[in-house]
Amino acid sequence: MKVYYDDEVDALYLKLSDDSPDGVIEISEGVNIDTTSEDKIIGIEILNASKKLDLTSLLSYSFEFEKEILNRQQKIA
Repeated sequence: MKVYYDDEVDALYLKLSDDSPDGVIEISEGVNIDTTSEDKIIGIEILNASKKLDLTSLLSYSFEFEKEILNRQQKIA
């Protein structure tokens, strides 16, 4: 995952895949999900990002996965 922030327009983009988007789904005002034709989520755009989340939290984060979930993902791939 790559995180991009444009402070001039206050837009945040979470790039989840190198695939090209075929469509976009607006889930709320200023929050958009980029998808492929196979409904794979490849990116999340957040407009007016500084008003919707704490941007400093993007610099420090952690992931917690249950072992069962990781094993399931490995079998799928």
